[in-house]
Amino acid sequence: MRLTTAQALVRFLANQWSERDGAEHRLIAGVLGIFGHGNVAGVGQALAEEGAGTGDALPYYLARNEQAMVHTAVGYARTRGRMSTFACTTSIGPGATNLATGAALATVNRLPVLLLPGDIFATRAAGPVLQELEDPRSYDVSVNDSLRPLSRFFDRINRPEQLPSALLAAMRVLTDPAETGAVTLALPQDVQTEAYDWPQELFVRRVWHVPRPVPEPAALARAMELIRGSRRPLIVAGGGVKYSQAWTELVRFAENHGVPVGETQAGKGALPYDHPCAVGAIGHTGTQAADTLAREADLVIGVGTRYTDFTTASRTLFGQAKFLNVNITAFDAAKNTGLMLVADAREALRALDEVDWRADAEWTSRATALAAAWQSEISRAYAGPELTQPVALGIVNEIAEGGVVVNAAGSMPGDLHRLWRACDPEQYHVEYGYSCMGYEIAGGLGVKLGAPEREVFVLVGDGSYLMMAQEIATAVQEGVKLVIVLVDNQGFASIGNLSESVGARRLGTAYRARGASGELDGAPLPLDLAANAASLGADVLRAGTPESLRAALIKAKESARTTVVYVEPVPGDGPGAQAWWDVPVAEVSVLPETRAARERYDEAKRDQRPYL
Repeated sequence: MRLTTAQALVRFLANQWSERDGAEHRLIAGVLGIFGHGNVAGVGQALAEEGAGTGDALPYYLARNEQAMVHTAVGYARTRGRMSTFACTTSIGPGATNLATGAALATVNRLPVLLLPGDIFATRAAGPVLQELEDPRSYDVSVNDSLRPLSRFFDRINRPEQLPSALLAAMRVLTDPAETGAVTLALPQDVQTEAYDWPQELFVRRVWHVPRPVPEPAALARAMELIRGSRRPLIVAGGGVKYSQAWTELVRFAENHGVPVGETQAGKGALPYDHPCAVGAIGHTGTQAADTLAREADLVIGVGTRYTDFTTASRTLFGQAKFLNVNITAFDAAKNTGLMLVADAREALRALDEVDWRADAEWTSRATALAAAWQSEISRAYAGPELTQPVALGIVNEIAEGGVVVNAAGSMPGDLHRLWRACDPEQYHVEYGYSCMGYEIAGGLGVKLGAPEREVFVLVGDGSYLMMAQEIATAVQEGVKLVIVLVDNQGFASIGNLSESVGARRLGTAYRARGASGELDGAPLPLDLAANAASLGADVLRAGTPESLRAALIKAKESARTTVVYVEPVPGDGPGAQAWWDVPVAEVSVLPETRAARERYDEAKRDQRPYL
C-alpha cells in the first residue's frame, strides 16, 4: 500500500488496542495537535485525509499550547487507568521544545503519552532550516534531542523503512506498566511527506496485552515470613493500587488482617475516607493519624509507591520499621533496603491475603480511633465562618459528591491530601509527582474527556492560572464542561510560606508593583483574572462568602458550560504539616531569621535514615 510516512503513521495508530482482564481499549484515543511548517504537510495532511472529526477512529483536537497538550493526554491516561492515551503532534523548534515539561511530567508519573514532534530535514537539502539548532559538533542533533532523557523510548525516523520497527517499539513501551511514560518519535518534515510501499500487515488491528505479573514463589514466601513477624504493620498505598485496580483486594487484605492504610497523593482514594482501616494521607502532607502510626510501625508494606520525599518526610517518618515493597517496577521495589516483591499490585495482594496472621488488636483499634479523631479535625477545618482556603475546599468537597477534583501545585495539594474526603478511587486527581504549575486546567480537560459522565472540579491558584489558562478556550471549543475554582492569593502563597520558613523573607512571592524603595512591595497588581477567564469563553461567577461559594458551585454544576468560580480567600489555615520536609537552609547568613531556620533544619536532619 503506497502512502506517505505520515499517512502510514496515522493509519497504524488508529488500529492499536490495549487489553487487560479481557477488556479492550483503543490505545490512542486521538491526536492533540498544533500545526506549523514542521508537521502541517505531513501529519496534518494525513489527519485531514482520514477525516479527523471526533467521530473518526483517530479524532483530532486543537489545543492552544504544546505543553498543555501533553498535560491533557496525561490527565486522560490516568483517568483511563493507563490503558489509553493521546498522541501529541507539533512543528519543529519551539513547538517541539514546548513538549519537554509535559514529557517530564508523564515520565515521572509513569503515565503513557505519545509525542510526535516535527524535525529538521533528514536529507539536509535545505539546511539550516527555520528554527534549526545548529550544533558544530554534529549534523544529526536537533532540538528534539532534548526529549531523549525525558522519554522512555525515543527514535528519529530518518527513512520511511524505519517507521514500522519504531512504531512497534513505541506501542510496547506505552503498554508496559513497569516502563511506561513519554514516548517520542521525531519526524523529519521531509520524511513525513515521503511515499513508500508499506506491507499491508502494518495496518492490521493489533491488541497489546497489558500483563499482570504474579509474585515469584520464593519472594512471596519471604514476604509472608516478614509479615508474620510483625505486630504493628502499616500499608502505604500508592498510585500502583489504582493503576492495577487493586482497591477491592486492598480493602480485603486490610480487613482480614487488621492493617491500617495510609495513602500517598497518587494513592489517595484507594480506600473510602470513612473505611475503618483508612487513616488518610501519609507523609509531609499527611494526617496526624497516619503519621503517628508511621512513626510507631514495625513494618511498612508499600504497595505501588515510589516513596518520594513527601511520602517518607524526607526519610524521617518511619522510625526503625522494616519495609516490604510491592511494586511492578523492581527499581521502586528495591527502595529503602526493603524486601522486594515485584508483581502487579492486585495479584500480590491476592497472594499475600493467604497469610495466616493478624496485626495486634490494640494496634488496629488505635488506628481506628486516631482516624476518627482526624475526621473531627477535618470537620472543624471545613466549618469556619469565613471563606478561608480550607473552608472553600470543604464546600467544593460537599458539592462535588461523585465528581473528580483536579489540582497540581501550590498550597492546595497539601490541604487536599490532608482534608479531602474521597469516596471512591477515581475521585481524587492531584498531580504531585511533578507538581507542575499550569497542569490543572489542561489536565482537567483530559480527565473530563476520559470520564465524560463525571463532573470535573479543577482547583487552580492564581500563580498556576497565569502560567497556563488558555485551554479554557479548548474546553469551550469542544463543548467539554469543567467547573474551575480559581483561588486568587495575589501571588505564590505556598512558596511565600516556605520562603519565610527558611529565612528568605518571601522574596518574589507576592504580585505587587515595584515600590519607591525599588523592592516589589508596592500596590497589588490590578489583575482581573475573572475577566480574563470570561475573555476565553467561560462563564464566570464570583464568590466572597461561604454561602455565595456554595450557591455558585451549585449553579456551575447544573450548567452545561465551562464555568469559572472566582474566589479571593481570607487568610486562615487548616491543620498544617505533620512531618518534616528537607528543604536546605543557608548555612551562613547575616539574617537572624535565616540563622534560626538553619538551627531548626540541623536539628530535624538528625532524624534522617540513610537506608543503607
